Amino acid sequence: MNTIITITNFITSLGSTVMLPIIILILGLILKMKLSKAIVSALTIGVGFVGLGLIINLLVGALDPATKILIDKFKLNLVALDVGWPVGSAIAFGTTIGAFIIPIIFLFNIILLSLKLTKTLDVDIWNYWHFAFSGSIAYLWSGNNLIVGIVVALIHCFISFKIADITASKVQDFFNIPGISIPQGFATTTVPIVFILDKIIDRIPVIKDININIESIQKRFGILGLPLVMGTIIGLILGLLSYGFKKDSLNLAIQMGAIMVLCPRIISIFMEGFAPVSEAAREFMQKRFKNQEFNIGLDSAIMIGHTTTILVGAILIPITLILSFILPGNKVLPFADLASTAFFVAFVTPLVKGNFFRTLIYGIVIMIVVLYVSSGFAEGLTTIAKNIGYEFPANSSMITGLSEGNWIAYILTNIARLITGN
Repeated sequence: MNTIITITNFITSLGSTVMLPIIILILGLILKMKLSKAIVSALTIGVGFVGLGLIINLLVGALDPATKILIDKFKLNLVALDVGWPVGSAIAFGTTIGAFIIPIIFLFNIILLSLKLTKTLDVDIWNYWHFAFSGSIAYLWSGNNLIVGIVVALIHCFISFKIADITASKVQDFFNIPGISIPQGFATTTVPIVFILDKIIDRIPVIKDININIESIQKRFGILGLPLVMGTIIGLILGLLSYGFKKDSLNLAIQMGAIMVLCPRIISIFMEGFAPVSEAAREFMQKRFKNQEFNIGLDSAIMIGHTTTILVGAILIPITLILSFILPGNKVLPFADLASTAFFVAFVTPLVKGNFFRTLIYGIVIMIVVLYVSSGFAEGLTTIAKNIGYEFPANSSMITGLSEGNWIAYILTNIARLITGN
């Protein structure tokens, strides 16, 4: 048991920037790539993730101080503080379920692939924590029933894999990165919402025909439609709302403009790294498994790089604060995860083919769902966090996280609680 926990902690501590190149190298060799090609592909993908991490840190680092000032200006008085993903991952890996989840999920994935029940090979090991979170909550809410916890984690995993399979072609075509899918346990929860909203919007005259994308904006507004300029303008508006007429507003404007330019270039590095692996995988599967298709499951972070996603994410910051104030029954004060709103709509953009209008509207609906689900989790997460020794922020009696606003996890864990009578 201690050995498994030690290995799990070691793997999760490495992070995706180290683990992914190692896994891609091993996968490349299994797929009969030349050693030199496998090494170059693995390192290129690693470089892409390092670059993406730098851009995300720049994005969050630029927006975080501004969001905190906006929160103060709104003077919201809500009982559950959003402390971000750390509380979720602490719970996920802080139970018996968390200790076993990496080998269990990986083995489950291989079994599903061999039975042709999924086309996704999920190498995004760090983000197994979303499945571990569902399993850990179910384990604790079912009176420490290990079987219930594992079953819930595997069901969440299976649902995410199936959603990744369904959306793989759209993600590949939109980002022009072959052979990938996105099974990340939170991002996949937004897909059914998008499908439902698409059905509704497609029935509404006039609105169904609205298709505002970056290309049409650029064509209509010229220089003002350039991603660089749009990012700078959005950054300046957010800066003025937060800082007023100070140099910090200009700094935020330039940083947002830089992010708009750099993100697409980082995505091109992924394309360069994944192309040889994808081709090797296609040839391997044709020879040995009668053309069975499989995709490499990655973190939703690779979808952050689109201009629409970043712009909508920035616009959603003040909108989410307003929603938290006006929604009846909401308990959550958005805080730690507020600067990361782009992650909540990352899957929307490719599914609506970059339609800015739909991404924004759907993003608002998603944030409403997230606020209510994270409110529903607040009391339970607070109790569990106290039990595992999580250090609470000052002056906060109840905690939650927007990144824990996972409706699939919420439904599965509450079903587990009802079945076990706890």
